[in-house]
Amino acid sequence: MLPPELPPLPALTRAEGRLIDNYLEVVDQLGRINPAHGGDTYSALRAAQALAGRAVALRDTLTLMHQRGESRLHAETLVRALLVLDGERRTGRVTVPRATAG
Repeated sequence: MLPPELPPLPALTRAEGRLIDNYLEVVDQLGRINPAHGGDTYSALRAAQALAGRAVALRDTLTLMHQRGESRLHAETLVRALLVLDGERRTGRVTVPRATAG
């Protein structure tokens, strides 16, 4: 049996697509660094090293968009893209989990 088909990505400009991709790559690295999720220092170090490069790519994408006159981020469209690309789960790894009673 095949898994359910994901909804299609909304129409994005190339720059918006790069923005979403770079943003999620930054989020993924931050999730790997998050001390609330345990892990080891070497993995966190490697993620921190990768984070620097991903942050530069994100900055460059936003700079290009700004230089082209793209002054607004269309949140509704970008949120739909983030949801299709599992952004909710991926950003959840960046947060600190609530303490459980007990």
